[in-house]
Amino acid sequence: MSRRQVTDLGAAIVRFFEEHLPAQRGMSQHTIHSYRDAIVMLLRFVARERGRGIESLELADLSVERVERFLHHLEEERHNGIATRNARLAAIHTLAKFLAGRHPDRLGLWQAIIATPFKRGAPRTSTDYLEATDVKAILDVIDRSEPTGSRDFALFALLFNTGARVQEVLDLRRRDVRLDPPHQVRLRGKGNKIRVCPIWPGTAQLLQDLFDRRDLNEPEVADARIFRNRRGEPLSRFGVRYLLHKYATLAGATTTSTNRLPHPHCLRHTTAIHMLKAGVDFPTISQWLGHASLNTTMRYARADLDLKRQALSQVFPEILAPPRAGHVLFDPDGLSDWLRRL
Repeated sequence: MSRRQVTDLGAAIVRFFEEHLPAQRGMSQHTIHSYRDAIVMLLRFVARERGRGIESLELADLSVERVERFLHHLEEERHNGIATRNARLAAIHTLAKFLAGRHPDRLGLWQAIIATPFKRGAPRTSTDYLEATDVKAILDVIDRSEPTGSRDFALFALLFNTGARVQEVLDLRRRDVRLDPPHQVRLRGKGNKIRVCPIWPGTAQLLQDLFDRRDLNEPEVADARIFRNRRGEPLSRFGVRYLLHKYATLAGATTTSTNRLPHPHCLRHTTAIHMLKAGVDFPTISQWLGHASLNTTMRYARADLDLKRQALSQVFPEILAPPRAGHVLFDPDGLSDWLRRL
């Protein structure tokens, strides 16, 4: 779009996504995409109310009343839950704080939008994870005789090994992996924070085999993405979700609390829960997973039924009857186009 067509809102949105979020706030691309989706939905709602295109909207078209009607629209028409509604509002709050610094002449408006409260009462969702038998079942159904099967086996083994976010693993390049002892991978997490995670020798060998097949051992390919699809393009999160559902269906593997097919982030929960079962302390798990706060890691203490049973067995052990013999209790081009292209 030419400069004379850019409205004050359009210019502010571009700076918000190109400069403020990545450079000043240090947000990951995944978080930026989430914010983009929320702002696009807001702009579409405002454009519909104003009877004009998104590219024609101006700062004057934003109001606290419209934001409140948008939030009502999310719940009543789009049937979003409270958690999703609050996540959209968080993105709007961040945009309003940015606009307050750029356009202080409308400070009262931005303050009113920032003061729009989050809604209480969002239900606490259970933490879904896979039991060790289901993890093994998923890996066992992968046909490693095929090149794509070998790739998939290495991918899921690495995800279970590291507990990394799916996008962190998909962003891995050859230079991020050390196959000589000590075997390790370098992950870039939220806020572009770097952490180093050790990997098992078996996982390192799987990656070495993958590199050998794809000629990824030379220095000139150090920046090459490790996990690619059949067309040679980087594998996407949606591709990983498809593969996980396919293998979980073949293996008959479901999550512990909802009894559904696992989602990719469930693999991260699985690693955390099994580390906790193995007696790894919370600070180590927090560092391993790249959590910004230990409070985030503590939720896993509420997730596992085995751990709750283990805690129960410590209460009045002399009164509680011992388990039955043989019973095993625990098992080890316009503005809208530009936004879409982000």
